[in-house]
Amino acid sequence: MQRSRIAVAAAVVAAAGAAVAFTLPSMAGTTPTAGQGASTKSDVAPQILAAMARDLGLDGDQATARLKRSEWASGVSARLAAETGSDFGGAWLATDGTTLKIAVTDPDAEAAVRKAGAVPVLVKRSEQTLVTAKEKLDAALSDATGLTSWYVDVATNKVVVVAKPGAATEAKKLARSAGLASDAVTVTTSKASPKTLADIRGADAYFIAVEGGTARCSIGFSVEGGFVTAGHCGAVGDKTFANAQGTAQGTVAASVFPGNADMGFVEVGAGFTPRAVVNDFDGNELPVAGSTEAPVGAAVCRSGSTTGTFCGTILAKNQTVVYPEGQVTGLTRTNVCAEGGDSGGPWLSGDQAQGVTSGGSGDCTVGGETFFQPVNEILATNDLTLVTSGGGGGDASAPPATEPTESATACDGQQVQRTGDIAAGAAQAQPNGGAYRANAGRQTACLDAPDGTDFDLVLQRLTNRGFRNVAQASGDGDKTLSVNVRSGTYRYVVVATSGSGSYTLGFSAP
Repeated sequence: MQRSRIAVAAAVVAAAGAAVAFTLPSMAGTTPTAGQGASTKSDVAPQILAAMARDLGLDGDQATARLKRSEWASGVSARLAAETGSDFGGAWLATDGTTLKIAVTDPDAEAAVRKAGAVPVLVKRSEQTLVTAKEKLDAALSDATGLTSWYVDVATNKVVVVAKPGAATEAKKLARSAGLASDAVTVTTSKASPKTLADIRGADAYFIAVEGGTARCSIGFSVEGGFVTAGHCGAVGDKTFANAQGTAQGTVAASVFPGNADMGFVEVGAGFTPRAVVNDFDGNELPVAGSTEAPVGAAVCRSGSTTGTFCGTILAKNQTVVYPEGQVTGLTRTNVCAEGGDSGGPWLSGDQAQGVTSGGSGDCTVGGETFFQPVNEILATNDLTLVTSGGGGGDASAPPATEPTESATACDGQQVQRTGDIAAGAAQAQPNGGAYRANAGRQTACLDAPDGTDFDLVLQRLTNRGFRNVAQASGDGDKTLSVNVRSGTYRYVVVATSGSGSYTLGFSAP
């Protein structure tokens, strides 16, 4: 079986005082058509379809429809999260892979969910309430033994704690000590023992010199200047090699593990060109076109230098996992197998980058579960630009930030000018479906919308649990925002509450 270096990922837009850090899901066109996703995405790579047929039992048409439905569901979920705010209880695709369910705490929000083409589920607790409860568990763990992970399960509207057999009582004690209500927690048992997936053996992929030997991991996705991978695959300053013979490759420039992530970034030297592809270890290169995050219930495939390409389903997000080295928060759980040496390898939903392999349990003979670190968080935290099949760096379609895209508008004078055309009930992320980095200070924005329409403007900040609303302007007419914020990654979301047409968004950041 061919073992070659995986190179990978994509585009960014520069703005005066604020740089776009990475590509995120556009939410345009969120209305489903004939029960399928309203996607215009190009054909899925045949190798991905073959892997989905083997692992999920889906033929080509079924696999393509499921991936398109997942893309549509991502946009609908993001729009409804912005619309419903604190009433939003989470979103997931049902086991059929096509039915999108949206949980809300307010019965008045159910109509908006139905209108968007999703199935409303009335729940007691909002997603933010559940996330806060899980964070209490993150902070409370000290000498608790026999617990392997915990996560928010939006489908059951509870926090799930996973314990080894015989440790259920310990899990309940931890939940009580953290102040969680008994009806908000479910305890499950599992014999699985999650572990990271690095090997100490000579093989391919990329290598890191460690005491007593060489650790092997898999490259994740290409970014400008190098690649992203798992944090446990090397500490800052460690040298990396392209093969077991010691060909110098690069240096670990950023690494977090354990703690709030399992993320790493390797800067490569001259002669290594980052490319927007993933090696499937069967002589093919799979394209990487962006990093739209797939929802719970979506199909996902991963590739690794030990086992090649395998597919499965996203089971949970923002899961805290207890490894022998310590607990890690913010991971995504799947039912896909992986083995030693697959750590750091890339995860794809269609041609959209999802994350890099962290760890798991089981193997690809008997099966198992694997966790991945979401890639968008790696990109945002380290100000990295994913290299995609659309080009590596810069957005040729975006004008310079100092030149407005229209003549005179109500938003003239703002640093960044962006235009868009939006249908009633849809939502769009700006700038250009992405996000931008900003320093602490005051951000201002204005939205010039057509007469007779009601377009809302939402400012969101990226956290390790996804985008969270910071400020919102709603009501008839043009909108303005002015708010003091801390440094971080932000995006604006334009929501067409009623009416449709073209708009101009202008914004400035410190």
